[in-house]
Amino acid sequence: MVFAVLSSLASRRVTVVGFSSATGRIVRRQQQPSFFKSRGFQSDNGYTYKLGDYGRVLFRHVGVGLSDSSNINDSGDSTSSSMNNGASSSATTSWEEYKNPNNANDQVVSAISANGGIKVTVATVRNLLNEIMILQTMSELPADAFGRAATCMLLMSNGMQLEQTVQVTMNGDGPLRGVVAIASGKGEVRGYVGNPSLGGDFILTEAIGKGSVQIVKSHPDWPRPYNGITEIKHGDIDRDMGLYLAESEQRSCALAAATSVNGILCTAAGGYLVERLPDCDDATMKQVELNLATLVQKDGGDALPANLLQSGVTPMEICEILLHGLGMEPLQQIEPKLICECTEDRLFRALRLLPKEEVDSILENQEQIEARCQFCGKEYRMGPDEVRKKFATSTGDPSKDEDFFNTSK
Repeated sequence: MVFAVLSSLASRRVTVVGFSSATGRIVRRQQQPSFFKSRGFQSDNGYTYKLGDYGRVLFRHVGVGLSDSSNINDSGDSTSSSMNNGASSSATTSWEEYKNPNNANDQVVSAISANGGIKVTVATVRNLLNEIMILQTMSELPADAFGRAATCMLLMSNGMQLEQTVQVTMNGDGPLRGVVAIASGKGEVRGYVGNPSLGGDFILTEAIGKGSVQIVKSHPDWPRPYNGITEIKHGDIDRDMGLYLAESEQRSCALAAATSVNGILCTAAGGYLVERLPDCDDATMKQVELNLATLVQKDGGDALPANLLQSGVTPMEICEILLHGLGMEPLQQIEPKLICECTEDRLFRALRLLPKEEVDSILENQEQIEARCQFCGKEYRMGPDEVRKKFATSTGDPSKDEDFFNTSK
């Protein structure tokens, strides 16, 4: 169920039928036409919605509202909230280890409100993105696309089992030729874009194009992976991921991911995920709405929260903004790492899966086999004699993971 609350922005009453666009900004249905003049759009379910000052898109309609409203003054504070302001003092000491001055290190931090109704996860991944830009020789736009996708996967994977992975494939028809990002519960990340050197005057939505958002969640002990798919409706990745979470997983959340890339250098990258947990009360939801509005105002840009991260605001401090007035208790922090699983054994496994005629042709022509890992850019070379020797000693079925991993240890 998507967040549904009533509020008043700049002393005007509106109904918030949902928030949780990619930027976590607020979407409202019109009640006072003059306030939302010329800001409407037609949704898929036939309702006409209007975007407020913080809104970009509704990701799921909820025909529910509360019976009262709270006022927001110019500073973004609630004048009628009876909730306690500030973070929980009991968590002050434990938060010391979460500090990350100027976002020097990559970090994923998660916290929960004192009443257990809201979970917040915030990531900064500037170093990781710079590393993969070097490995894959990425230009600005592909780096932005991968940075957003990788951030979304890190946010979604937070709290999963360590061995569990979640993968997104933005399978669009644009010139970027797709984006793939994978993250594990340990914070290990890898991925690639189809055209890492894409330049020109493209914007991200044009580069992605139309197509599908494909999600795969897997675990070594699961008999089969979980698969989900939705349509690419926006092409800026984080909004499409927000739509996926609402439509396919029915998760009530606000998601934002963005980067700031200048030439060959990423100066900021990261995002946040705000999730509504079971039994979250209406007063908590009102406060979360205020906090999201405050966060948007503090960032001041369209690529939320890149401006905050670039100015040195840390994941812990973003958690404090989003959980202001709700108490804040730490859950965990991890340092995401770019980890690739490519090996020479995996290359040979792929070779064994080729038709026998192709392998015989390679060996007859004494050709050297060359391959480049899409994830990390590492190059592998195998001569014909080495290939023959490996084929002579290979056992098991290369199409079966259990045979491959048993024989490659």
